Amino acid sequence: MKRICGIAAIVAAALAVAVSPVRAQDAAEPETELEVLKKHSENLGHRLDVLEKKIDDLIWFERVGDVAWVDKVYITGPPLAKEKNPTALGAGNPTKFWSYVIIPKAIDRSKKYPLIVFPHGGVHADFSTYYTHIVREMVGQGYVVVAAEYRGSTGYGKSHYQKIDYGGLEVEDVDASRAYMIENYPFVDGNRVGIVGWSHGGLIALHNIFDHPDHYKAAFAGVPVSDLVARMGYYEDDYRELYSAEYHIGKTAHEDVDEYRRRSPVNKAHLLKTPLLVHTNTNDEDVNVLEVEHLIRALKAEGKKFEYEIFEDLPGGHSFDRLDTKRAREIRLKIYKFLAPHLKPPKAFTTLDELTAAGYR
Repeated sequence: MKRICGIAAIVAAALAVAVSPVRAQDAAEPETELEVLKKHSENLGHRLDVLEKKIDDLIWFERVGDVAWVDKVYITGPPLAKEKNPTALGAGNPTKFWSYVIIPKAIDRSKKYPLIVFPHGGVHADFSTYYTHIVREMVGQGYVVVAAEYRGSTGYGKSHYQKIDYGGLEVEDVDASRAYMIENYPFVDGNRVGIVGWSHGGLIALHNIFDHPDHYKAAFAGVPVSDLVARMGYYEDDYRELYSAEYHIGKTAHEDVDEYRRRSPVNKAHLLKTPLLVHTNTNDEDVNVLEVEHLIRALKAEGKKFEYEIFEDLPGGHSFDRLDTKRAREIRLKIYKFLAPHLKPPKAFTTLDELTAAGYR
């Protein structure tokens, strides 16, 4: 939709230029108009993201409402990484963001239950019903789930989008969602908290256990973005521009390699204390396997104890273990079996049939 709207805006601008008389003193005017149209197109894209988010929120209730209570709470994380005007009214205030709270309907609220912190993926993305079956699987085991729409997430307008701090304060937003759950829901056991994330969510999971090892009992990082320096080397210019944008890092990796290293989990391998499982796939079209191999080698070099599996050319590429195929469900069963001894869910899966019954209707 964004691409269609963008093309339509550019075509409209081109037609306007073609049919308008151009005077010598107005030679620069069509370019200015085109820039204005591009901004309108960008703003429209953000408005459409907001609409899509509102629709998807309704779908959440339809898809998991039979087994879970779904809520959204408005909470805070650290102040912005970059303030346009540090002396302005409100500068330095905590950053506000929404988080999904998903609670199994079958729980006894007089008892304690484990929590899974579930950061979504994407450079700019959101927690959507793409994760429906995985959430149903978690709920079916008795996990409470919190999923932060951390700074930079889509669906909340241009302002929230441009608050992005990739591999930075977004990590603290996610940890703030963990703290919120423990403080506000008496049935959440603060001593049984795990974190699960894929792709960029995997990066956030890794940063959280490296930066806050005492907050998490176990972690799973699926196809995690691990080495931003390497990533900038194999990606196209338009992807790199997401990071070097003025409102974000503001520099390329060439201009400030240390900043990109600071945001890369591979450079924190020495901090690992939390039980960790890592998965990757050799035909991943998004996070090249070399990034995750760098992480695995770094952890081994530091003598860290962890588990990992490199899958060979499984269908689905980047999404191989998030699909609804039997093979993907078998791999997710492995993930849940890894987490269970550390988080002790009341209904831990032991068979694929149990997972399927919980996750699918």
